[in-house]
Amino acid sequence: MKDPILELFNINNLDFIYQILIRITAAFIFSTILGIERATKRHAAGLRTFILVTLGSTLAALIDYYLINNNGVVFPAISLSFGVGLAIISSYTILYSSKNQIKGLTTSVALWTQAVFGFALGFGLYTPALIVGILSMISIAFLTKLEIYLKNRSNHFEMHLELKNKTDLPQFVTVLRELGLVIDDIEANPAYLNSGISVYTVSISIYSKELKQYKTHQEIIEALKSLEFIYHIEEI
Repeated sequence: MKDPILELFNINNLDFIYQILIRITAAFIFSTILGIERATKRHAAGLRTFILVTLGSTLAALIDYYLINNNGVVFPAISLSFGVGLAIISSYTILYSSKNQIKGLTTSVALWTQAVFGFALGFGLYTPALIVGILSMISIAFLTKLEIYLKNRSNHFEMHLELKNKTDLPQFVTVLRELGLVIDDIEANPAYLNSGISVYTVSISIYSKELKQYKTHQEIIEALKSLEFIYHIEEI
């Protein structure tokens, strides 16, 4: 019985070896770029995580590719197992903060995308892998400012509100209505029970034409900070 490793390095298989090196190198380069961006913003999944996820998915796809083409295997079981394992791991990057914010969603989705990118490289689908890799880098690294701009121009936003006393809530609601703001929802935050302050998550809609035209979310927040019964307020 021939050793598959020795057989692989036969002179007739040099082209396949070059393809393997290209796929692994491409996986390393693209994952490094995305990993650096995530690491500079201090996300849970950073440089090493992105590299390992992409290299792992690429290797899984390469093994499945070899087994399917040489051993009669018809199902990419290793790639599937890797994907299931990553689903479990990436779910732990999604957290709910004490301000009812969902954090880590972009990082979790980016890990999944990198895994699929690695699968595509491993199976030799260079064109879709290259397109998705480039668009992923653009989305992660360069569209942050655009996303912030769109959020700031939205007619809807949420606030984390801390009142000195819960009896001040009706007065706060009155102020918002006088400013031309509509309250979509007010939810008491259970994370601050017995803290001595009343904490709420407030969903707001802007219907006033003046506010839509001249005021950003931050300017509205700054104006509300001047109210004496507010302990702390910020957009979430």
